[in-house]
Amino acid sequence: MIETDRRDQDGGVPLSDSQRRVRRSPLLFTAPLVLLGLLTLVLIWEAVRANMTGEARTEWPWRLQLLDMEALGSLLAVAAGAVLARAQYARTVRPYLGWRGVWAKGLLKGDADAWRVGILNGGQHIAVIENWDCRLVRRGDPDAADAPWADVSDVLADLTAAGLLVKEDFQLIAFGPGFPLVGTGGYESVLVGAFSRRFVEQVDALYVRVRVTDVVGDTHERVLDCMRGSRVGYNAPLD
Repeated sequence: MIETDRRDQDGGVPLSDSQRRVRRSPLLFTAPLVLLGLLTLVLIWEAVRANMTGEARTEWPWRLQLLDMEALGSLLAVAAGAVLARAQYARTVRPYLGWRGVWAKGLLKGDADAWRVGILNGGQHIAVIENWDCRLVRRGDPDAADAPWADVSDVLADLTAAGLLVKEDFQLIAFGPGFPLVGTGGYESVLVGAFSRRFVEQVDALYVRVRVTDVVGDTHERVLDCMRGSRVGYNAPLD
């Protein structure tokens, strides 16, 4: 995956289109690490205590024995193994969010050409949508750098207020929390939106920020620029 940064034309904050992990599961990631850290501290304590003189170990606090070394070694091995196994499993079940765009027919009224954008999970396991929002940047908008992230319904209202018509100029799909992106391991995508040539001419960028949770509780995020690539071969004939 090629990592690129897209800046607003007026020098706004860069929007990375690469997938990133934004949160790890507190239970399945933090807890094993905390346990490993505590056992390591106990190991250090017992190692220091073992090197004290017999007389010193009769005084407080050196007479405090937390665990014998044999049991401690076993627990450390189990904890370290759990951390490594969890890391390996999290990498195995990690979703790979991708998107594709292509000019196609049959998605808008009148069988007009439409720029079709779809999202897919190229991993082998399911990912569940946690949050889905959009950011609209209209061409020539002086406040483009301050365009906020908003719900799909708010973006629809802005587009219709600008004179663009639903089903004629665009379709924009809303995905609610809990919607599953099934891991296909291939290139089958779910429709995000379809946009007419008029829409492409009037809208500079339409970002979709999708956040999903994988099967181990980690949260991943990717930002899609739905207009990216729509102007390449804009006037090329369709097959």
